[in-house]
Amino acid sequence: MQERPAVAVRLLMALTFVTGLVDAVGYLALDRVFVGNMTGNIVILGMAVAGGDDLPVLGPVIALVTFTVGAYGAGLALRHRRRVWSGAVTTLLTIGAAVLLALGAAFAVTGGDGTPALVLVASSATAAVMGIQAAVARSLAVADLTTVVVTSTLTSLASESLVDDGVRGLWGRRCAAIGVLFLGALVGALLLRLGTAAPLVLAAALTLGVVLAGHRILHTAPDPSQETPR
Repeated sequence: MQERPAVAVRLLMALTFVTGLVDAVGYLALDRVFVGNMTGNIVILGMAVAGGDDLPVLGPVIALVTFTVGAYGAGLALRHRRRVWSGAVTTLLTIGAAVLLALGAAFAVTGGDGTPALVLVASSATAAVMGIQAAVARSLAVADLTTVVVTSTLTSLASESLVDDGVRGLWGRRCAAIGVLFLGALVGALLLRLGTAAPLVLAAALTLGVVLAGHRILHTAPDPSQETPR
């Protein structure tokens, strides 16, 4: 049986790769909207309000809102059982995979880059999925694996791993998280040559694979004796 913490790290790495995939789709195919990296949307929105380079306003605003709503809803579902792979984790990630698959199918059916309405719906719905994913990762609390951002990971790598001789600094995990996000974005950009559907379907398949492996290996049934009385 694989060691559970190591499995959790691998699964969150896979979700980090998914973030790279969908952020490539968001920026390159969905009107320059980051669906996972909300810091990017804040920066784009600030420059757009200033009139910079004909940047989008509506897409980033809606993505920020739906990401927040997704994270909030996931937080409500996870609030009673954190730091374990509960049934709620399985359900939330399955919902995310289903949404990504449905969006991929919608782009495959419409062909090309989709209609403006589909583009807006896709960026908004994918941002909500990433909000859910980020909340799940935060609930599982694997150090330096948020799955959606690497700025803090890069800071930790530089200020702790390189200073603390790599032991307390978790240098391997931090380097891997940065590299995996990069590879996800690279693969996403390459797959866009086949159409918008391709990277979305791959993201859905990988998320579903994480769900199946996580539920089989990491799922922890609730202990009635530890439940908080209502």
